[in-house]
Amino acid sequence: MNKTAVFPGSFDPPTLGHLDLVDRALELFDQVVVAIGINMAKRGFLTVDERAAVLHECLDGRERVTVRTFEGLIAPWCAREGLGPIVRGVRNAVDFEYERSMAIHNRALAPSVDTVFLMPSPELTFTSSTLIREIVAGGGDASPWLPEPALRAMQRALAKRETTKR
Repeated sequence: MNKTAVFPGSFDPPTLGHLDLVDRALELFDQVVVAIGINMAKRGFLTVDERAAVLHECLDGRERVTVRTFEGLIAPWCAREGLGPIVRGVRNAVDFEYERSMAIHNRALAPSVDTVFLMPSPELTFTSSTLIREIVAGGGDASPWLPEPALRAMQRALAKRETTKR
């Protein structure tokens, strides 16, 4: 049976932790869809197109991975597309409680779509897109947590923001 897992997220920015989870998912599933959620109510640091471009560049060479976008709720989208299970990274107990609650709700919305939790590599346990955005916005060096294409995209986005502030 061909199993295509879905790894959803905002990926703003894509981190080394995200890439680690993709690689872990590839060990378990035939295919992995990296699904970028589109939330029109939220302005990201990177645009959806920039995130997709960075992910394509970072995942180049991983033949069993595709990058897609989705709007709305992930579980019904997976059910409509015939995809699943959903793969979620769990770094700590706080993540687990949040993700467990989401998995229960997703299962209620789409009973055919299960959720699989994966732990990151130990050295990537504290990688967080939110913290990375703060580091970059504050002028810090985020290179320990970002693949090179994401670092360049973040630097371009920051430069563009600085230019528009003037």
